[in-house]
Amino acid sequence: MKKILIIDDEWNMRNLIRIYLHGDYQIMEAEDGLKALALISAGHFDLIILDIMLPTLDGWEICKEIRKEKDIPILMLTARNELRDKIYGLDIGADDYLEKPFEPEELVARIKALLRRSVINKNHTENVLMFGDHLMIIKPKSRTVLVKGKKIDFTPKEYDLLHLLATQPQLVFTRELLLDAIWGIKDVRDTRTVDSHVKNIRTKIKEKTPTYNPIETIWGVGYKFNAAADGEL
Repeated sequence: MKKILIIDDEWNMRNLIRIYLHGDYQIMEAEDGLKALALISAGHFDLIILDIMLPTLDGWEICKEIRKEKDIPILMLTARNELRDKIYGLDIGADDYLEKPFEPEELVARIKALLRRSVINKNHTENVLMFGDHLMIIKPKSRTVLVKGKKIDFTPKEYDLLHLLATQPQLVFTRELLLDAIWGIKDVRDTRTVDSHVKNIRTKIKEKTPTYNPIETIWGVGYKFNAAADGEL
């Protein structure tokens, strides 16, 4: 049985979610950020439902802390209906976003979708990808990227974006296509989400090797993978 952690300071909200998930999932709860991080550190969870407005630590900070160590699917909840909040949440590592009030059936559907996607990622069996005479190595099974033999810590979405481009180096991806493939959330259509992730990937790789740019900008279209050993940033 999959194990889900609900992080919300409102008992009524936790109770509502628990009622709809009871019997299908093992549920644990935390009403504040410090307790949530302690539970996450001590045990294994298959998915986290995370409210943004919390005492001690807010949802943003909890999401960042989780992403430093773990690749657990995170579904963020909020009463704030602002696009910039959604984009920020996705940028720091959230996998999906649901506004309060929501229909419980939609919550259950999104949970199932996130768990299916997680299983697919864990069972990924593609071969190791190597570029530029071993300058960059991507290991899909462990979701590890090495540049000049040094591991780079990408967020889950940064890794997914880089890996997708690297597996199709002959293709040019539009920003809209990358949004659909990586984020899969139809109501987040701001292409700056893609641009900010590409910038972060380039910056982290530049720290290891200043001359290698793995993602080429195709002006007016989108991005493609640069398999060469070097390239102008």
